[in-house]
Amino acid sequence: MMDPTTDNAGSSDRARSSLEALRTEISKAVVGQDPAVTGLVVALLCRGHVLLEGVPGVAKTLLVRALAASLELDTKRVQFTPDLMPSDVTGSLVYDARSTEFSFQPGPVFTNLLLADEINRTPPKTQSSLLEAMEERQVTVDGTPRLLPDPFLVAATQNPVEYEGTYPLPEAQLDRFLLKLTVPLPAREDEIAVLQRHAEGFNPRDLRAAGVRPVATAADLEAARSAVAKTAVSPEIAAYVVDVCRATRESPSLTLGVSPRGATALLSTARAWAWLTGRDYVIPDDVKALALPTLRHRVQLRPEAEMEGVTADSVITAILNHVPVPR
Repeated sequence: MMDPTTDNAGSSDRARSSLEALRTEISKAVVGQDPAVTGLVVALLCRGHVLLEGVPGVAKTLLVRALAASLELDTKRVQFTPDLMPSDVTGSLVYDARSTEFSFQPGPVFTNLLLADEINRTPPKTQSSLLEAMEERQVTVDGTPRLLPDPFLVAATQNPVEYEGTYPLPEAQLDRFLLKLTVPLPAREDEIAVLQRHAEGFNPRDLRAAGVRPVATAADLEAARSAVAKTAVSPEIAAYVVDVCRATRESPSLTLGVSPRGATALLSTARAWAWLTGRDYVIPDDVKALALPTLRHRVQLRPEAEMEGVTADSVITAILNHVPVPR
């Protein structure tokens, strides 16, 4: 008779292998963005949403499309523009002349993976149409709530706010994103590799031709999530997460620190990272590894600090260096 503990361990290992394969498949299309790829996988494990920020042309959209192509999940894309209406995202009631009744026409948000492309190019009213979907996993139209499929992940891309024609995301919506991942310009060697791929015929619009195949299913993802939920968190690690987040509320460089929701998010991402690296318990290095992407969009800099060149990342890094690490 098989030992249930051994069976669970085998299931966890298979799930981890499928997600490692997911990262490998994405790398067939995207070069040199390993931290962003890892962040997307962590978000999937934590049932969270991701905001990708970078200048135009650094493969933000391609990264999400490659993730979708590597998963056997339904995916839809919305190009956010200044004239996009909330109903264009959530759906609306449509009058049927033949039946003389209104019927609900689902919007693109009814999918497993929603690519919200250039989300900060649309006004706040339309940006906010995603709030209920991201937090409650449902959409309410004409007073009737409609559940979204599971899994459901919003992967939004945005250009830095200093670019023309953009609208800063409301703080309430920023807090709904589990991670904010920065997608930098590639290193010289990576950029050369990108050009070589294009010279050899790589077409970013045809990922199947590039060899990207589905390697993970919804069942694999659910098994992985179950394994992450069993990753042990000691009282010392929980206290460490709290101390880091509380230190942001006391920082003289910030007007807004991390909320308890942010502390919960950091613990969740640290658990996912611990499991991905092959451990069934969380250590302080897991917290440090995910602190920047989990917390950077949950704090607000004082104007005078911003003028002095202080960034959210530098403040959080200083806090990580200052808060005592549990042994």
